Amino acid sequence: MLKMGLLSLFFHFLFLSISSGEISSQVGINYGQLGDNLPSPEKSVKLIQSIGAKRVKIYDANPDILNALRGTDLQVSIMVPNQHLTNISTNQKLADSWIQSNVLPFYPKVKIRYLLVGNEVISSSPKEIWYSIVPAMRKIKNALNTHRLNKIKVGTSMAMDVLESSFPPSNGTFRSDIANPIVKPMLQFLSRTKSFYFLDVYPYFPWSIDSNNINLDYALFVSRTIKYTDPVSNLTYSNLFDQMVDSVIFAMEKLGYPDVRIWIAETGWPNAGDIDQIGANIYNAATYNRNVIKKLIAKPPVGTPARPGRVLPSFIFALYNENQKPGPGTERHFGLLYPNGSNVYGIDLSGKTPDSAYEPLPKPTNNEPYKGKVWCVAARGVNASELGSALSYACSQGNKTCDPIQPGKECFKPDSLVWHASYAFSSYWSQFKKTGATCYFNGLATLTAKDPSKF
Repeated sequence: MLKMGLLSLFFHFLFLSISSGEISSQVGINYGQLGDNLPSPEKSVKLIQSIGAKRVKIYDANPDILNALRGTDLQVSIMVPNQHLTNISTNQKLADSWIQSNVLPFYPKVKIRYLLVGNEVISSSPKEIWYSIVPAMRKIKNALNTHRLNKIKVGTSMAMDVLESSFPPSNGTFRSDIANPIVKPMLQFLSRTKSFYFLDVYPYFPWSIDSNNINLDYALFVSRTIKYTDPVSNLTYSNLFDQMVDSVIFAMEKLGYPDVRIWIAETGWPNAGDIDQIGANIYNAATYNRNVIKKLIAKPPVGTPARPGRVLPSFIFALYNENQKPGPGTERHFGLLYPNGSNVYGIDLSGKTPDSAYEPLPKPTNNEPYKGKVWCVAARGVNASELGSALSYACSQGNKTCDPIQPGKECFKPDSLVWHASYAFSSYWSQFKKTGATCYFNGLATLTAKDPSKF
């Protein structure tokens, strides 16, 4: 009887170790490729290993990257790009073909463990694609099952803007336009297949929008005294990250799925940005990422107030500063590494390196809102033909955007493409920045604090 009891206990702990191994707290990295100056996949894999990552997520199924990962111990997440979802959602043969082309040639030599069907589809794709997410997930899962690839979990990544309410966390609620037609069947799929809700969480964004009311230390995991108690749940929060994650957990609960596991698909902090982008600096980025790693790898697991003691598997965003990402400057400055492979700041995703071992960080200079004037001007050395097209686009938007630079008008001179483009970019940006427009124009524009009329 004693032997049987010990044997039973052995298998019980073996089961627990296998289960916990499936969702270990090891931190991974997001490997984006939107840059024209990035290292080769082979060098990138070595760099990924050098910063202590145990997992890597890519935003497609790039065969060069997968070949570079062959034979490594890195767990891998691949992705069906958004543009393929509509066709795959209605065609099982296409789903089968995608798996045959992008998984079978590499598995199991490449440890593909996660397959995301789209990336922030609700946030970044036309509405007609939204309804393809869950049908495409089902067909991809069917294709994996056909080849007995049951270890590969299927999911999709979601940003925080899928919520219509996130404060207090207990009031977390999915948007009414997507809750029942999209999110609920997705949660049903994730629950049935024992997969994860892949969540992108960036405390930087709510803090930067409302820095007067949200304390920076609270966003950076630095404060030991600032607390917030949810008046409904009575849960007490000590950082913004936990508030954001729990708002999604409460939203899932309202749809009847309180137990679907969370995976932090992206989190990070920008190391630089545009002149008027508050708090985007190396000091804050290093502080946030070092502290969130400590939280994520803690043993025993810390979890969140709504799910204490639960592992939160994760990917930090991102491996590199990517110079071709569109949008404001912060979008191109989330990297742990510069494109030449050097560290933006000291970081160890394994969490084994103490903070005292790192070089001192440069003091932040932009943690307060920028109060000066800013202009959007043509960047130096850009292609003249592309600049001309961007000028035409800017002038075609808005109300009399380019009237002053027409022949004979007050701002026509100097009669140069760069001057006219700079005027048009600033005019366009000043009209539309409140509705989300950026000073980017496919890399042809940049922000400056110098009045271009004085150049």
